[in-house]
Amino acid sequence: MIARSTFLGVFFAILAFLSSATAHEARPAYMQVTEVAPQRYEILWRTPVLSGMRLPVVLRFPENTRNVTEPVLRELSDSLIERRIIETDRGLAGTRIEIVGLQATITDVLVRAQMLDGTYSTTLVRPSKPWVEIATSRSSLGVAGAYLMHGIEHILFGFDQLLFVFALILIVRSGRVLLVTVTAFTVAHSITLSLATLGVVHVPGPPVEATIALSILLLACEILRSERGQVSLTAKWPWVVAFSFGLLHGFGFASALIEIGLPQGDIPLALFAFNVGVETGQLIFIAVVLGAVRCVRLTKLPVAVERHARLITTYAIGIMAAYWFVQRLAGVAT
Repeated sequence: MIARSTFLGVFFAILAFLSSATAHEARPAYMQVTEVAPQRYEILWRTPVLSGMRLPVVLRFPENTRNVTEPVLRELSDSLIERRIIETDRGLAGTRIEIVGLQATITDVLVRAQMLDGTYSTTLVRPSKPWVEIATSRSSLGVAGAYLMHGIEHILFGFDQLLFVFALILIVRSGRVLLVTVTAFTVAHSITLSLATLGVVHVPGPPVEATIALSILLLACEILRSERGQVSLTAKWPWVVAFSFGLLHGFGFASALIEIGLPQGDIPLALFAFNVGVETGQLIFIAVVLGAVRCVRLTKLPVAVERHARLITTYAIGIMAAYWFVQRLAGVAT
């Protein structure tokens, strides 16, 4: 039973705190290659800035590549954007652009290439293979795969989102109800994710991130109310609460997708793949937690652990959520 094994939540909470005091720090870098004339390309290179430090990577183009315009830098609060125009003797299609230094980081790079003939490619570059080969043909499968993986990674590295899902696992006792609850959460954040990414609705990022932390804190309070035998809205209608908060969390997911952009011509496919990736990541996380719970059920725990584990776990979630809320609220104020 979950009540018997929720001491595992303390481990997840501590892991989240040590890994990232603020969520969504594992932002990808982004490169866009646009052919503006035969054998001439506009390069947009966006790298995240973490704790005031630029990502220590540089682009290395094929031989006989020349700058038509010198790189122009623009500093944002969370990233650095570099633009330039280059030209080559034979074009970039079928060639390799290396990302020197990426192998020493944990950052992925999303690369989009658009050619004059309308063909394009979207590739997710990982540190283990720090280069991208510019495709010579259009690939919808590549678009779907790249955005699917980005959705999975975004949820698995978004510790506040995982903490919210973990809190839902604690408060929902029935497997069937948990499935309905998580589905409601997914449907809700898919709606606002799509609306925000397409520009239909715009909500500033910092207030959204602060409110997401507050939603986790409120959920922790609901768990405590349920433990004390008090009436809890979330315990009675968890899917309603999950859907309501899911609308809010969707704006948080959208911030990551807006950063990397959507491929023109495959916007519906990219949105769908990203949403599927987020849902897949959630299911992976839930499966891991429930699998761990099942393993613990096979062991005999001390009575004191069984009695206090759920309470300790809930307080750990609440403390972390409160820390995030105050930190992000301070960021909004400044």
